[in-house]
Amino acid sequence: MRPSGRAPDELRPVSLERGVVKYAEGSCMVKFGDTHVLVTATLEERLPPWLKGQGRGWVTAEYGMLPRATHDRVRREASAGKQSGRTVEIQRLIGRSLRTTVDLVALGERQITVDCDVIQADGGTRTASITGAWVALADCLQWMKARNMLKTENVLRDNVAAISCGIHNGTPVLDLDYSEDSEAETDANFVMTGDGRIVEVQGTAERTPFSQDEFLKLMALAQSGIGRLVELQKIAMA
Repeated sequence: MRPSGRAPDELRPVSLERGVVKYAEGSCMVKFGDTHVLVTATLEERLPPWLKGQGRGWVTAEYGMLPRATHDRVRREASAGKQSGRTVEIQRLIGRSLRTTVDLVALGERQITVDCDVIQADGGTRTASITGAWVALADCLQWMKARNMLKTENVLRDNVAAISCGIHNGTPVLDLDYSEDSEAETDANFVMTGDGRIVEVQGTAERTPFSQDEFLKLMALAQSGIGRLVELQKIAMA
């Protein structure tokens, strides 16, 4: 039995609320159970210096956690003078995941920056961020289309979403909350496109190594869970 009482293949309650920030070109409030992330997408008519003159745009991401997103106050990284390795790794993952679905040439010589701010954390902040970030990005691109800023309708080629899976008390389970994640024998994150292709897989044996058969069971759970998340993304953008 999972601590939450959920079935092994059951997601936490998920919501994707689009257009929640007045000033951002795109935004989404994403909730995976008690994990809540505010995502905004900002359009900028500029590029990193190394991309200038190449005839294509860029999508990047930043990630952060508010001090009381967790049980104990976490010091702001700005006050520490640098980002943690975990923060840098997560925001690079979000950026990579989004760029796999964007036609950067069709975007033009512009940059879209997606900010993911964790308001409340209960496991799966990176997977919730990626899933909500796609909605905020799509919202931003619709904003651009409404202003005739894009020459093609197909800038966004596919959906992308992410989910965690793990082995908890010997059972492969989907969408771990913090209580499961902290006790899991194996912890993995899967990022996939809407048509089921793999963007990234992160898997770690926390206690005992896992077998190929166990990995395939986690993969099957992830494919099912991401399929449901993609459907929710489509509903949010309808």
